[in-house]
Amino acid sequence: MDEKEREELEAKVRKDKAQLFVRRIALIITDVIIINATVFLSLIMRFDVNLASIPTEYIDKFKLEIIPYTLVTLVIFWLFRMYHSLWQYASIAELYKIAEACIISELAHIILTSFSGLMLPRACYFTAFVFLLVAMCMSRFMYRMIRGVINRFRKTEQQVRIMIIGAGDATNVLMREISNSRYLDNSKVVAIIDDDPAKVGKFIRGVKVVGTRDQIKAYARYYKVDEIIFAIPSASMQVKRDILNICKETECDLKILPGVYQMVDGEVDINQLRDVDVLDLLGRDPIKVDTDSILGYVSGKTVMVTGGGGSIGSELCRQLVTHKPKCLIIFDIYENNAYDIQQELKSLHPEANVVTLIGSIRNESRLESVFEEYKPDIIYHAAAHKHVPLMEDSPNEAIKNNVVGTWNVARMADKYNVKKFVMISTDKAVNPTNVMGATKRICEMIIQAYNGMSKTDFVAVRFGNVLGSNGSVIPLFKKQIANGGPVTVTDPNIIRYFMTIPEAVSLVIQAGAYAKGGEIFVLDMGEPVKIDDLAKNLIRLSGYTLGVDMEIEYTGLRPGEKLYEELLMDEEGMQDTANKLIHIGKPISFDSQHLFENLEELKKAAYEETGDIRAMIKKVAPTYNPKNM
Repeated sequence: MDEKEREELEAKVRKDKAQLFVRRIALIITDVIIINATVFLSLIMRFDVNLASIPTEYIDKFKLEIIPYTLVTLVIFWLFRMYHSLWQYASIAELYKIAEACIISELAHIILTSFSGLMLPRACYFTAFVFLLVAMCMSRFMYRMIRGVINRFRKTEQQVRIMIIGAGDATNVLMREISNSRYLDNSKVVAIIDDDPAKVGKFIRGVKVVGTRDQIKAYARYYKVDEIIFAIPSASMQVKRDILNICKETECDLKILPGVYQMVDGEVDINQLRDVDVLDLLGRDPIKVDTDSILGYVSGKTVMVTGGGGSIGSELCRQLVTHKPKCLIIFDIYENNAYDIQQELKSLHPEANVVTLIGSIRNESRLESVFEEYKPDIIYHAAAHKHVPLMEDSPNEAIKNNVVGTWNVARMADKYNVKKFVMISTDKAVNPTNVMGATKRICEMIIQAYNGMSKTDFVAVRFGNVLGSNGSVIPLFKKQIANGGPVTVTDPNIIRYFMTIPEAVSLVIQAGAYAKGGEIFVLDMGEPVKIDDLAKNLIRLSGYTLGVDMEIEYTGLRPGEKLYEELLMDEEGMQDTANKLIHIGKPISFDSQHLFENLEELKKAAYEETGDIRAMIKKVAPTYNPKNM
């Protein structure tokens, strides 16, 4: 923070303190008037609103006790923090506090008058308490009342008209926040939707529950809704997806409340509203992995992450460093990525022993020096070329990096007695039609072969497309939309499995805990998603109308690309783990000696820059079936 910013901040703090002081003085002056006016009014009411009929001794008594009673009551109100609350946000809790303060104040009034020997008529104390309670509530809640009246009768044409999905507690609190927030003076809730027929026709804070999800589009048109807020924090991803798919067909902006775990004690703040994300439309709940219970094997160990600067590798480093490894080695060829994650971890975990090394998994001598010096206990192998079309154009580079690189790391792991080796694989390794998928299948075969002849536990983790990772479809779509379109989709029928980066990393970590050697772990990622639907949803959620101000262009399948991906080959079968969403594919038997002989030939051909290496790839990985071979 520079000097100018500091001065501006200090000036703002001084201004806020001055405003707070003025508000407190104004409230105290108002209370002084109310405290005495309510007692005097109770006397008048006791004597039939006839001032002349009030006995002189009661008037004298009232004058005598004005100062001590006022001071005592102000102290009570101060102790009950009635000069500290933000009354524009006052709720039932503040009402209880006012009532308690008024009761104690009136008890103090009774005690004060009893000591002087002459008490007021008994009815006066009760009446004074009622008047004081009403007056205090009115003085505190008047701000809210005035704001509510203004909002209620403001011309609705000037307002953002809101429809809320869900008629539960969250909606009740949300409506209160909308009503009270000074930032939302131009907002008005006009309709509520809920699937419970018993709630339809009822009212929440004066707004009617008009119908169920099937009537969202009709009522959005009828009430001229500008914005729809999804306010069912406990809804499953399936329910959320189904309702939001209906909402996105309207012309309304969509927002969503956070999950229940973010709503502390039932309190919802209007600032917690967020725009609907494409993740909300994927249609499954996030994978839950108890990493705390499975990361014991990391604590006190030397852990190495190849490709540690990439999307998956960097998230692995973030999660691993929190479990206190003896040393975390970030190994990457791209120094910028490695530097970024290094600086992030140093900032967040300065106590951690993080070593960042630049090098290539292709370079066997570099790997040898790293393993000899640090002797890692656990390897997470995330370094790879993964871009399908680019690897179709440069198959030899895919062989050098993915196949030879994995072979080099596996050989070092075996030589230096690494305890666990976890390799990142892909659903594209199943019946591959492209070079990238085929190289990953060969990598799986390499680790299975080494598992049979090494003390190291070698496993692979296979999952689908990772949302938000470098080169994935969502960042591409967002960039195309930002540039004005069109959004390019290869085929309207192409489908893919999707998962988030944290889910992918959780699976990788859990595989390390479950690993007995030779397994291929697979995540149950729910139903696959049409890329065309993702593109349409993202266009809509970005505020554009498909066919009007944003187009989708279908470019045709790229070389090596399939309409759908599989997670397991038929012959691998499926075996459950303790986590029902994580499965194990049984290893497919093959001749390891024959594999390594073919690998030598493949490596030699790649480094000799053989023109068409696909036939040799198929010789190593028989399940590889390129379309253009």
